[in-house]
Amino acid sequence: MRKFSIVIIVAIALASCSEYQKVLNKGTAEDQYKLASELFEQGKYGKSIILFEKIMPNYQRKPQMERIQYMISEANYKTKNYDLAAYHYNRFIGNYPNSSKLEEAAFMIAHSYYMASPKSSLDQAETQKALTAFQSFIDKYPNSEKVEEANKYYDELVKRLEKKSFDIAKNYYHTEYYQAAITAFDTFLEDNFGTEYKEEAMAYKFLASYELGMNSIFLKKEQRLNDAILAYSRFEKSFPESERLKDFKNKLNNLNNELKSTQELQAKLDSNGL
Repeated sequence: MRKFSIVIIVAIALASCSEYQKVLNKGTAEDQYKLASELFEQGKYGKSIILFEKIMPNYQRKPQMERIQYMISEANYKTKNYDLAAYHYNRFIGNYPNSSKLEEAAFMIAHSYYMASPKSSLDQAETQKALTAFQSFIDKYPNSEKVEEANKYYDELVKRLEKKSFDIAKNYYHTEYYQAAITAFDTFLEDNFGTEYKEEAMAYKFLASYELGMNSIFLKKEQRLNDAILAYSRFEKSFPESERLKDFKNKLNNLNNELKSTQELQAKLDSNGL
């Protein structure tokens, strides 16, 4: 009985496939439109996209075109072709500025970019597009029931960019580009005032300043040691209860001793006219 059921299922599938190929290759535009709509409603988005794209030239300037273009957008989103989905939603808005679907399309543009946005360690071009699109949606539809959801996604993307910026600065430190790390952490802290990474960023800035000062050429050593001592003071003031302070105080002693030695050597050189 089970084998019989499987045979029936396979036969139905083959017949369905044969019908699809027949309509695709030899059907009229009306037949293709009807089947594309049916396939879309059945969740067979890949096949529906092929048919919709084929019939689009036949429906230019016809009432059905609005529905076709929106379903192509939806089908691409459902099949995770997010860049194409955003492209088609944008075209839909441009072509049908009076459509009742405008608000939904605007949100879906942003959400398509959001879905295409990678994790924080990768390029964030799509994240920037999503942020712009969500902000545009919020500005244009401030009373939409989707504003709360749009704000949630927006905040998540901001944090993703924040982590990306923090990771870049941290990578400079771990690859021993200490001057670049200091600059990157300064920029990060300036751009992300309330960041959850503030303690870690200030700690890494101190560590980078410490390494740069302790291993500096003599000509720049005094200034860099003073910069490192200042970085410690700012960290201690901002996070007086930090667990890092015990280790940092040992490094501060090293900085002060190194600064004293550097100043004494400079004084000798000055006294000898060097």
